[in-house]
Amino acid sequence: MSLVSSRAVYRHQQTRRLLAPTSIAIVGASANPASFGARTVGNLHSYAGPIHLVNARYQEIDGRPCFASLSALPEVPDCVFVAVPRDAVKPVIEECVRLGVGGVVIFASGLGESSNPEHQAIQRDIVAMTRDTGTRLLGPNCLGMMNAVNGALGTFTHIPVRLRLEGCRSIGLISQSGALGVGMAQAVERGVSFSHVLTSGNGCDVDAADQIAYLANDPDCDAIACVFEGVTDPGRLIEAGEIARQAGKAVVVYKIGTSESGAEAALSHTGALAGSAAGYNALFERAGFVVVDQYEHLLETAAFFAKAPPARAEGVAVLTPSGGAGIMAADQAEVFNVSLPQPGPELRAVLESHIPEFGSSRNPCDVTAQILNNPASFPACAEAFLREENIGAIVTPFPTAIQASAQRNIDLGNQVRAHGKMACVFELTGWQEGPGVRDMEMSPHLAVFRSTASCFRTLAAWHRWSRELARTEASTPPALAPAQVEVVRAALAAAGTERTLPEGPSRGVLEACGVPVVNNRLVNSADAAAEAASALGYPVALKVETPDLPHKTDAGVLRLNLKDATAVREAYAAIMANALKATTADRINGVLVQPMIPPGVEIMVGARVDPLFGPMVVVGMGGILVELLKDTVASLAPVDTQAAHALLRRLRGYRLLQGFRGSEPADVNALAEAISRISLLIHSERERIAEIDVNPIICSATRVVAVDGLVVKA
Repeated sequence: MSLVSSRAVYRHQQTRRLLAPTSIAIVGASANPASFGARTVGNLHSYAGPIHLVNARYQEIDGRPCFASLSALPEVPDCVFVAVPRDAVKPVIEECVRLGVGGVVIFASGLGESSNPEHQAIQRDIVAMTRDTGTRLLGPNCLGMMNAVNGALGTFTHIPVRLRLEGCRSIGLISQSGALGVGMAQAVERGVSFSHVLTSGNGCDVDAADQIAYLANDPDCDAIACVFEGVTDPGRLIEAGEIARQAGKAVVVYKIGTSESGAEAALSHTGALAGSAAGYNALFERAGFVVVDQYEHLLETAAFFAKAPPARAEGVAVLTPSGGAGIMAADQAEVFNVSLPQPGPELRAVLESHIPEFGSSRNPCDVTAQILNNPASFPACAEAFLREENIGAIVTPFPTAIQASAQRNIDLGNQVRAHGKMACVFELTGWQEGPGVRDMEMSPHLAVFRSTASCFRTLAAWHRWSRELARTEASTPPALAPAQVEVVRAALAAAGTERTLPEGPSRGVLEACGVPVVNNRLVNSADAAAEAASALGYPVALKVETPDLPHKTDAGVLRLNLKDATAVREAYAAIMANALKATTADRINGVLVQPMIPPGVEIMVGARVDPLFGPMVVVGMGGILVELLKDTVASLAPVDTQAAHALLRRLRGYRLLQGFRGSEPADVNALAEAISRISLLIHSERERIAEIDVNPIICSATRVVAVDGLVVKA
């Protein structure tokens, strides 16, 4: 990864005194029970370490001694909570740095997020004060941090009395928005356990990347959930993701603010498709995060990953007392491409010995309501599935909220533990907080989902995450050869002040980088066009070459499937007439004549340099349908061929490449190589090239060839 970070991610030891303090001071402590200082003291009710109060106006508050300054304390505290107004913050930070305080939490608002330059300057100044010190800052404009392990619930807002449930797997929750984070933490009331709730506000120093790195190496955090707003340093987030991967800990992310309305207008299709949402998704994928697309899915997905070991197999068994629930599970398994392996003869025989004849020994396996009369049949069938090497998880419904059903599912969770596998329950009851639900949530080996779709969506994500966890270091894509770089830069220089390279030079750049392109000839008369068509072989396509018309179809300067000289001459005249309506003769280089490529699957490959994320590559179903279907995926560049294959598999239209309704499979290996080469080009020349649009690449069993290409200079 080539993203350059402003600094390295803070490691666990660098933020320990901030996030796991052994002593605390509160500057701005007050006898007013409604004050931030008093509220913070109240939330520290279970904290066992020393709590020092600082306010020159008091000698004591509620029987606790109160000191005039931090310098007057009997010890240097690990963490200081600053509950003073904005204009009083800076002197406190100066004192913290001078004393060697480990961490500072700043509640005050109206600093970096303010439109007032003077207030913004205060934030810049306090960051500069701490930059080369051991004092770390959290905030300003934040609700604080809550460490439920040691009781340091350092916040002024209302929070549950207890966040961590003994004997349960715990989530470390990160939220740039304090209100969202604290609100989500109330899930503890339904049985979800939290080790930490960390907010960051403006994140002027310690931010979400640093918090991910801290939680990745905290033994009391089993999985990380993050409500994410934005990032100014993508490289550090990738670094944090690698730290989490090495620790074997999943990071589940929900991104808010995905609107594309503020995206910069671009000259090619790619600019419209690789905006902020696509950029963040590509960043999260490269970081190895699990992404959820709805706020409501974040906690149940993170709770699953807190409980689940890495997948030992990607097959899932559905064990159900309800045939209808089994059908629902099969539907969603197909939607999310989760395999439900069918039992072989030996397994089927075991299942049939426990299931009534009116049940089903397939997968989904319908054990029927007879499990009420024969309770041993359910765990017996589960055990039979768990012994299969191709089964990594068992899924069962919770149709009715009754304690007996919940206990059966909890027992299933304990049963899968011995096999190193996972159990999941999807709720079908309308009483989703009914009897037994909290007990199931608290079970360390059973994941609870509010819908069938959410269950199978998470299982699919688990399989992908487990594959990523098992990988060795990613291979480094080969760089462009010096000779290739020389050709590219010569073509860019030859364009002079033109930002958009004409199609011929654009195609030459692609060909120099190893991308297969269609043969063509540039002509300047109807007779020359007919001669070129005869030499290339009919049928042919004609298109104008001018930097002013990058998208030919809309301008009427493209003609396809011309089968004889008469058609070519007529097409030449029509194309030139339409071109002159949109530009002037001196801006037209001529007309390109190309042989028609036999039909195949059309793929678009684009690339652009995003101002935040750097070089990116976008792949989608191509031709004129690229914007209509919007079936595209993006990745940070460069990608190797293995990553290119993964991008293609994520397309909804991928089945077309595999052969559909009798057609031959396309040469996907050659297509993946072309994608990788285009990504290398944008990465190598990111200072010189702003965008690349190759649309379409026509793919068949015998040929993968780019028909149209566009390169835009930076």
